[in-house]
Amino acid sequence: MEQAAVTVPATITRTRSRRKAKRYGLLALMMVPGLLYFLINNYLPMFGLMVAFKDVNFSEGMFSGKWVGLKNFEYLFKTTDAYIITRNTLLYNGTFIIINTVAAIAVAILLNEIKNKLFMRFYQSVVLIPYLISTIIISYLVFSMLSTETGFVNKTILPLFGMEGISWYSEAKYWPFILTIVNIWKGVGFLCVIYLASMIGIDPEYYEAATIDGASKFQQIRAITLPLIVPTIITMTLLAIGRIFYSDFGLFYQVPMNAGALYDTTNVIDTYVYRGLMQLGDIGMSSAAGMYQSLVGLVLVLVSNYIVRKINRENSLF
Repeated sequence: MEQAAVTVPATITRTRSRRKAKRYGLLALMMVPGLLYFLINNYLPMFGLMVAFKDVNFSEGMFSGKWVGLKNFEYLFKTTDAYIITRNTLLYNGTFIIINTVAAIAVAILLNEIKNKLFMRFYQSVVLIPYLISTIIISYLVFSMLSTETGFVNKTILPLFGMEGISWYSEAKYWPFILTIVNIWKGVGFLCVIYLASMIGIDPEYYEAATIDGASKFQQIRAITLPLIVPTIITMTLLAIGRIFYSDFGLFYQVPMNAGALYDTTNVIDTYVYRGLMQLGDIGMSSAAGMYQSLVGLVLVLVSNYIVRKINRENSLF
C-alpha cells in the first residue's frame, strides 16, 4: 500500500510532463529559427565591439591591432561637422516620429471605418506597398519627379503656376520637406497596420454603447479608440526613440543622389560615417560610431520608459 501511494504520484507527474512536452514542444521548435537569427545577427557581432577601441589591420587578423582607447570616437566628436550631423539626425528623426505616428493613426482610423472586407484588404495593401519598395527604386521615382530637365514637377506642375523650373538637387533648402514627405509616404503603411490591428481588437460594444448615448464619430475616436491604443502608441514610440541616433541610410544617401550641394541638409551620422569609411577605410572609426549610436539609443529608451513608468506603470515596456 505504501509503495502504491508513492508510485502513483510519480506516474501522474511523468504523464503530465509528457503532455506538456507534446503540447509545447512544437512551439519551442518554432522558436528555434528566431532564436538562431537573434544569436547570429544580434549577439555574436557584439564581440566585434572591441574593434571600436583598436587600430584594426585585417592583414594581421580581425581582432589584431594596437589598442587605441577612445581615439576612434574622436572622429565623431572633434570633427567640424559633428554639430551638423548630430543636429540633422536628431531633428529629422524627431520630426519623423511625431508626423509618422499622427499620420499612421489617422490612416488606421480611416481604414477601420471601412466595413467591406474586400475594400479594406485592398486599401491595406495599397498603404503598405511603399514600405516594401526598395529605397533605390524610390530614389529614381523621386528623381523622375524632381529632375531639372525631365522631371514631372519642373515640366508639368510649375508651368501651370507660371513658375520656372527649380534645380532641386542643388537647392538644399527644399530637402527637409522632400525627405519628410518621402519618409511619410514610405513609412506610414507599416505603422498603420500595427495601429489598425490594435483598433480591430477593441470590443465593438464600446462603440455601440457610445452610439446609443449619442456620441459622434469624433467623440468615439477621442474617448474610446485613442485611449485604448495608447499602449501600442507608447511601445512604438519608445522603439523609435531607441533608434533616434540611427537614420534610414537609403533615404539620406540614395534619395538625394549623394549630391554634394545638399550635404548640409542631408548629411546625418550614418551617411557621414559611410563617406568617411569609403575615403579613409577606417573600420575602427565606423565601429565606434555604431557603438555610440547603440549606447545613446539604449539610454534614451531607458529614460523614456522611466518617464512613462512614472506617469502610468501599465503602459511602460518594463
